[in-house]
Amino acid sequence: MIPIEKVQDIIARHDELEKELSSGNIDPKLFAKKSKDYSTLGNIISIAREYVKFEKEKKDLEQIIKDRNNDTEIIELAEKDLNTLKIKKEDYENKLKFFLLPKDEDDDKDAIVEIRAGTGGLEASLFCSDLFKMYEKVCSKQKWKLEIISISKSEAGGFKEVIFSVSGDNIYSYLKYESGVHRVQRIPKTETQGRVHTSAATVAVLPEVEEVDIQIKDSDLRIDVFRAGGPGGQSVNTTDSAVRITHLPTGVVVSQQDEKSQHKNKAQALKILRSRVYEEEKRKKDQERSTNRRNQIGTGDRSERIRTYNFPQGRVTDHRINLTLHKLDEFLTGEIHEDMNHELRLREQDMKLKDLN
Repeated sequence: MIPIEKVQDIIARHDELEKELSSGNIDPKLFAKKSKDYSTLGNIISIAREYVKFEKEKKDLEQIIKDRNNDTEIIELAEKDLNTLKIKKEDYENKLKFFLLPKDEDDDKDAIVEIRAGTGGLEASLFCSDLFKMYEKVCSKQKWKLEIISISKSEAGGFKEVIFSVSGDNIYSYLKYESGVHRVQRIPKTETQGRVHTSAATVAVLPEVEEVDIQIKDSDLRIDVFRAGGPGGQSVNTTDSAVRITHLPTGVVVSQQDEKSQHKNKAQALKILRSRVYEEEKRKKDQERSTNRRNQIGTGDRSERIRTYNFPQGRVTDHRINLTLHKLDEFLTGEIHEDMNHELRLREQDMKLKDLN
């Protein structure tokens, strides 16, 4: 049950903002933010007002039911109204709980996804490619736009690394649960004795940030240009189009050479660098506010094993919520990826809701 004080705070804040905005005596610098806050509260205010009236209406109906001097028909109507009221109250409470949950300020952002082959040699690079294809299908199903930023291929036809951006509505709120170590258990095609091998790939999901989200000084950057190299050390082109950018305060380094234009490579590298530096600063803040970490599924740490894809048994298991789906093929084609994501979101909401009580 939601403490009534929290709901009354919503009503009081809405009324306060309404008075401020209608008075005209408001700092122009704060007008946009307060207008947005007022609009957000407006989506829940009617439910909040109904919720605080619940106890009084409940007592009135219970009084009618207890009064045996009333006609049977009136008592039956009161009982019916009470049941309806309780159902409405439960619905209102669920909506209010969702509204009161701590919000991740990055949830509505687009995302940059980095997949890297881990332990397992060539088999790990093939798994890296499989994960990329899975996310391609998830994006297609969700009608999101996926744009490849860079790819480094392996000799086996897989990927040593692939970096791509995903844009659409509330992308980061969905994909952030993919960060961590993904482990695969299967028999490689080159395995002659039928033994199951274990390989891994690391997925990092970063909110795509703009210059307004994080200030990076030009003086904090070292930019090197060099000639792009292809497989076996062969030159891709004869110009110094590749770019390496180092953020001196954090040591974050990003190299980009996929585009033929130095200007385009620099723009792509800066996009990735901004997101990585932003993620690092966010991680430090989260560590300082350690209580908030209890509200999140996992730690977001790239070294945390989050999921196992077991091909012989046809299952995928998410270790953070101990959920196993015995439909690995459907999961990899994106058909039931939403099922796993839904459970992850619900579990995180439950963890956050405990802090509301």
